[in-house]
Amino acid sequence: MTTTPATPVRAGKAAVGALGVLALASGALESVVQPTVPLLQRELDMGPTGGALLSILLPITGALVTPLAGRFGDRYGGKRVLIRLMVVVCVGGTVSALAPGLPVLLAGQVLQGAMVGALPLSFIVVRKHLSAGESKAAIGVVSGLFVGGGMVGMLLAGPVAEQLSRHWMFALPTIAVIVATLLVNRLVPADSADGSDDAGVDWPGLVLLGGVLITLMLTINFALDLASQPLALCGLVVLLVALVAGWVAVERRAASPLIDLRLLARPMMWKSGVLTFMICVGTSMAVFLVTQLWSAPGDGYGFGAGATEIGLFLLPGTVVATLAGPMGGSWERRSGSRSVATAGVVIMTLALVGMAVVHTEAWHLVVGKALVALANGLVVTAMTTGIATSVAPNETGVATSLILLTRVLGMASGGMFGGVLLAAGTPSGSDVAAESSYITGFVIASAVTALALLVTRTMHKGVKA
Repeated sequence: MTTTPATPVRAGKAAVGALGVLALASGALESVVQPTVPLLQRELDMGPTGGALLSILLPITGALVTPLAGRFGDRYGGKRVLIRLMVVVCVGGTVSALAPGLPVLLAGQVLQGAMVGALPLSFIVVRKHLSAGESKAAIGVVSGLFVGGGMVGMLLAGPVAEQLSRHWMFALPTIAVIVATLLVNRLVPADSADGSDDAGVDWPGLVLLGGVLITLMLTINFALDLASQPLALCGLVVLLVALVAGWVAVERRAASPLIDLRLLARPMMWKSGVLTFMICVGTSMAVFLVTQLWSAPGDGYGFGAGATEIGLFLLPGTVVATLAGPMGGSWERRSGSRSVATAGVVIMTLALVGMAVVHTEAWHLVVGKALVALANGLVVTAMTTGIATSVAPNETGVATSLILLTRVLGMASGGMFGGVLLAAGTPSGSDVAAESSYITGFVIASAVTALALLVTRTMHKGVKA
């Protein structure tokens, strides 16, 4: 005799709201380090190497944890894994807030990196408890609030660190994450475990992927310093290629690979990943260049703004980024991913070109940054919602984790490349980059973004994995 599976409990607005609040708080906690690296370097007596390590540690941890979280969520249930993951994040935020020095802060950042894995787990829960159309809208809201939370974190990190202390910069969003986790535990219904894949953890793939990411970030970050030492730079590149080849070989043979290369090879899967990466590179370069240009001494260019003033400049972009997620999800549901992605790429390209040409007033950059935030929110949300609702239910976590992995890599790579450009454009004996280096950065970011149109032209009107 067969039994009929129980009908899943429907997730109400309160449950979706709780997941959204968690995404907002997590995004804020994720982003507080980036705008405050100079302040942390001064307070913790860090050199450039320590600053670079602090900048890349959380993205790398997030990139490793995200596919693992997605796979565990598909296997054991999204909510069950989500709550356990957020306990780790809360511990990490607390460690960062109480850290007396760099080693403890680095440990906290490693634990905090797990927060990126919360998004695919949220999508698993939404997918199982809502219809396809409702899922797209809910995923759009959650994705948009995560992006918006990142903007809020960047907006408030500097003023909080300056007016209170660096400890409160981590403590306040950590408290918000704790409250949001309790809400999710109380309001979100449990989802059933799939249980079809219980082959264990792909530890060799995880270690090799970590090696790939660390080597990639170090190559980008120290490319300028190693330009005078070509053998060392070539050695890093060779090591990176060897690690990538080894990782691919391991994943192809693994019984339960960390990243399923067969899933990644599906046309709309890899196209969505490439598009997300390119958009996030453009976004991250724009954020880095704009904030640096605002803070640069106003000698013909730059505005000499402090952290609080820069926060006010970022406010419009924060609001736009928060709204762009729901807009992207709704637009994708009506018109398909291709139209949203194309519009987003065009908007961002024009905004970046505009900032390269006109940046003599602070409001020029405010408008440009808001348009970049709008485009990023539209594209990333459209890619995520399209993929999340087109794959099989037991692939939701893995598929969306791949998109989020490319987002993390794109944001980290773009910011670091922007830093390399400004360092290369800083005249000898000066601490201020030349105006031409900012213009070059905006132009390169616009070119990378515009190339994404080659991908959107080949996409179906809807994302079909």
